[in-house]
Amino acid sequence: MKQVSETSYQSKNEIKILQEQKLQDLLAYLNDRSIFYKKLFAEKKIDPSKIKTLEDIVQLPVIGKEELQQYNDDFLCVSRDKIKEYTSTSGTLGSPVTIALTEKDLERLALNEYGSFRCADGSPNDIYQLMLTLDRQFMAGMAYYSGIRKLGAGLIRVGPGVPSLQWETIARLKPTAIVAVPSFIYKLIHYAKEHGIDVNASSVKKAICIGENIRNTDFSLNVLGRKITESWNIKLYSTYASTEMQTAFTECSEGKGGHHQPELLIVELLDENNNQVKTGEPGEVTITTLGVEAMPLLRYKTGDICIAFDEPCGCGRKTLRLSPIIGRKKQMIKFKGTTLFAPALFDLLNGMEEIRDYVAEVYSNEIGTDEVLLHIFPLHNNEESDHRIRAYLQAKLRVTPHIRYHSAEEIQKMQFSEAGRKAIKFIDKRS
Repeated sequence: MKQVSETSYQSKNEIKILQEQKLQDLLAYLNDRSIFYKKLFAEKKIDPSKIKTLEDIVQLPVIGKEELQQYNDDFLCVSRDKIKEYTSTSGTLGSPVTIALTEKDLERLALNEYGSFRCADGSPNDIYQLMLTLDRQFMAGMAYYSGIRKLGAGLIRVGPGVPSLQWETIARLKPTAIVAVPSFIYKLIHYAKEHGIDVNASSVKKAICIGENIRNTDFSLNVLGRKITESWNIKLYSTYASTEMQTAFTECSEGKGGHHQPELLIVELLDENNNQVKTGEPGEVTITTLGVEAMPLLRYKTGDICIAFDEPCGCGRKTLRLSPIIGRKKQMIKFKGTTLFAPALFDLLNGMEEIRDYVAEVYSNEIGTDEVLLHIFPLHNNEESDHRIRAYLQAKLRVTPHIRYHSAEEIQKMQFSEAGRKAIKFIDKRS
């Protein structure tokens, strides 16, 4: 397989030819191996051999998470003895989905993250401290681990949480980079300040940021990104990925969006009617996996809303780039005439020093409209602080959500369930 990093520098026409050949191979494979897609092609009277170009792909139906949840086993294209790993989605937007991988898929996953770490200026001279779980069927942790190994860099598997252990390990083993959720990086900074640790005297010079936005859609740093870099002089690289796509979009040093790896994925941004949006307009990320053996997906709508940019990047790559996630389709909130997505709400909450941590809960009221309840761990739990928080939210949102104050331990319990593998900051209880 051609190295992903090389493919990204090819001309758009060369990339298109490569993707079209892989698309034809995928359709033949699905028609031969997939119970779900064979049935879908028959029901829709589709002849997969007639789909030749990227333009032809619009003739194929889209699917979403509902189909993957309902017919999970029917997507499997190999016998059970070929499966080497069972991973699952986090279940943020419904029940988890199992994604099986063969040995070939595991190699592809390593190649994907090798390309991602190369894109984020990684080299064999780096040492990465992984501040995330590698258990609980978490594909991302395994992907980062295998990609760093393929890169030839050093690895320190510390796992999530425990700032004291993270800093002790940094002091002892001198990693050059960390892989972590941005809000946890900010907690590391806060812990360092409380315990007299000089973050800028540490060996860490860069961070691969996972799971949360650090930028606005114009690529400027958002509140969380600014809070990190104002205290810690490190280079931040944003990433976007999902278990279903088995591929990551990772920023280069230009910081202008996550780079598409065209060898591994066809990506479309679609509107509500499944039409391609214009360049620069938000659309739902819809993916077709290339080179996946166990559970390939064709025109799968991820539920994530992004903006695509297709002009060549300053780094020399000619691939499409994706903006930070504007929001998840199912997480859109309509509150008293105001429409907002969870990331925008998080950015507001991150922007107030009075708020140390939070969980946003959305539920339906008696007339079926959205209500927002913010669970907040405040810097100071008093009447004056409460007044400032409510005034801030009123000014920013023009409406005031319900607020309930908690201790740090209570918020921690809300964010991490026993089976959870990452912090949950959005709870959707809408009927």
